[in-house]
Amino acid sequence: MPKRRRAALIPSNIALLQNLVRRDPGSYKDEFLIQYSHYNSQRAILSADPTANFQDLEGFINQIGFISQVCTSFSSETAEFPKELAELLSLHHTELPVELREKIVQSLVLLRNRGVITSEFLIQTLFPLLTTTNSKKFRKDIYSTLVQLLKHVNKKSKASKLNRNVQTLLFTLLESTDGDAAQSHGLWAAKLTRELWRRGIWEDARSVEIMKHAALHANPKVTLAGVTFFLSIDKEKEKTLNKKNGLQSESDTDTASSDDESSKAPQISNLKHRAGINKKSGKRARKLEQAIKIVKKKEQGASLPTQLNFSALHLLHDPQGFAELLFSKNLARSSTAKFTLEQRIEILNLVSRLIGVHKLTVLGIYSYLLKFLTPKQRNVTQFMACAAQASHDLVPPDVIFPVIRKVADEFVSDGVAAEVAAAGLNTIREILTRNPLAIEQDLLQDLTEYKGSKSKSVMMAARSLIGLYREVAPEMLARKDRGKIASMEMSAAVADGTMTRLQFGIENSVRGIPGLELLEKWRSDQGLDDDSNVENADVEASKDNDDEWNLELSDSDNEGDWINVESDKEYDLSDDDDDDTDDEKLDTDNEDNADSDKEVNTEDRDSKRVKSLAGSDPIQTLMAKKILSPADFQKLDELKTRAGIDKILRGSRALYTGRNEEAVDAMSLLGSKTGKADKEERLHAVMEGRKDREFGSKMGKKKNESPHSTTNKEKARKKNFIMMIHKRDVQGKNKMSLRDKQKVLRAHIEKQKKKGH
Repeated sequence: MPKRRRAALIPSNIALLQNLVRRDPGSYKDEFLIQYSHYNSQRAILSADPTANFQDLEGFINQIGFISQVCTSFSSETAEFPKELAELLSLHHTELPVELREKIVQSLVLLRNRGVITSEFLIQTLFPLLTTTNSKKFRKDIYSTLVQLLKHVNKKSKASKLNRNVQTLLFTLLESTDGDAAQSHGLWAAKLTRELWRRGIWEDARSVEIMKHAALHANPKVTLAGVTFFLSIDKEKEKTLNKKNGLQSESDTDTASSDDESSKAPQISNLKHRAGINKKSGKRARKLEQAIKIVKKKEQGASLPTQLNFSALHLLHDPQGFAELLFSKNLARSSTAKFTLEQRIEILNLVSRLIGVHKLTVLGIYSYLLKFLTPKQRNVTQFMACAAQASHDLVPPDVIFPVIRKVADEFVSDGVAAEVAAAGLNTIREILTRNPLAIEQDLLQDLTEYKGSKSKSVMMAARSLIGLYREVAPEMLARKDRGKIASMEMSAAVADGTMTRLQFGIENSVRGIPGLELLEKWRSDQGLDDDSNVENADVEASKDNDDEWNLELSDSDNEGDWINVESDKEYDLSDDDDDDTDDEKLDTDNEDNADSDKEVNTEDRDSKRVKSLAGSDPIQTLMAKKILSPADFQKLDELKTRAGIDKILRGSRALYTGRNEEAVDAMSLLGSKTGKADKEERLHAVMEGRKDREFGSKMGKKKNESPHSTTNKEKARKKNFIMMIHKRDVQGKNKMSLRDKQKVLRAHIEKQKKKGH
């Protein structure tokens, strides 16, 4: 009887039927078939006329959810259910009600999670709706569904096949919307690729090719989406990964510094010491556990394995062709009308970054930049940064020299403001850092004369230019600007005949160990050139260092001498034990005599070779005679620091190599700000100083942080007057004399005047 009563409620209570079917599918198969037939009839009515006023919409939505939940128990009966939902959504998604449309998408996602349909089927169903639907909310739901699906599929391992299929759909979407009548539907391909790259799901070259096609798209919105991807996606990805790992990104240094975090980090040793001495309490135990969790989280984030995070610019297949097409299609005279000035700056920034990173040759960009390099040009610092980024050592100096001449004529003169001159000098320095040959000697010496300017920013910019050429080409500077170290190095190079000048197209390579001549000179001053003193020097050096640098030195007599092996003699390597012993003794005697004669000849040849090396280069002599130990390298670092050349890592000219891949900040070209700050800047500085400050007493903060009671004085203020009427203070006011009332009133007036009332 209870079962019949419950069965009578089933047709009107789908939630109850769903619970019963999950427990015992076989017993309630008939009830399920009734609901499924009802669903089919309603679907047929809706498919015939989607625009009609559907009466039982809520019941139809509940039936779709019910069948999606229990279809795994009746797989044969519901074999066509996913296809029916996909067909209903694909054909009538514009006419269907919003609630029904969302329920169908949720049901398809549920069927995919239950393994009823594949991920490919779900993507092929939802992806075309991005470009065909008119509902913004529906597009947003589909977009988030696709992102979450690809994230879930690639969570444990990369789903290469599915990723390739989705990337093929994106390629097709971009190509179908490109052409004369370009549409903005390709923007969804760029958005989806950008989001998946930011989350670290797609990191391959195919994704970069999708964004490359987007940057070359005919639609301006799609083009800008592709351009901004290459310019800013690396910073966004780094910020996302650092946030995920609990670390602080470099871009967040303005809000919080690593020094502040390290100072606020709890000291576990101190907390454990206090917990062992002080009184045991639950609060202290919880505080210790929380501190240990914080430190472990930071250690876990710091010990994460280094990932090979290649930039999107480095994964391009044909950067030369991409840069040429991007410049010709979007920055030519015929196509500049469809882009604003800010958008053209973004495209120009990407082209210059491509030229600098891959050392490309796009000669048209330098003549294009000339018309924008004037102080009155809006956003001129952006164009100056692009000019610096587009320079590298493989660009002919004759091509870059007009840019430097234009900047020098327009920005660096006595008739301009100090900020303009500083920006011009900093721009010239950034260009010459990447291509030092792109300036004439006379112009360089004229620019260095600004080192005596009264403006601090101009003076520092000129000195930075002098410091650059002291390292890369001191011969181009005036004698008074070369400096002591550069002058001494030039004199020594001229005396030795090893003076070299910068040449176009020839990369400077470093031979040997930088600064090894300092170690050779120190050894000669200490009298450590003889072989007998080498061991003593190593022992003394090892004693001065820590235990990690200690070396085990052994006597050369115990190790034995080198074995001389003749190259023309044949040796018998067989293990045959039946050879004649007399023949072995005879061969041994002959070999000993021959070895004694050849040892003398070998020693003579070695001594002559060492002497020849010593006559040619003492550094080569040291490298041939001695194997440098960790103590020697530590001593070499000390000598380099003492000599003032510890900044030389791979040679003076190699210090500035690799700068072509760095992006130039437009604000850094302005230099340091000088002069009196205005009111807004002063107010901003005041507010920045107040950000981390705390006001009030420690006792007040302690009370406000924890639950606490109030004082008796505070309680008396909130009491009812009837309760306080018998108090002495209240009774005293009634009995107060006129003179006392005047004193109280006068004191009140004086107090109000002091407050400013």
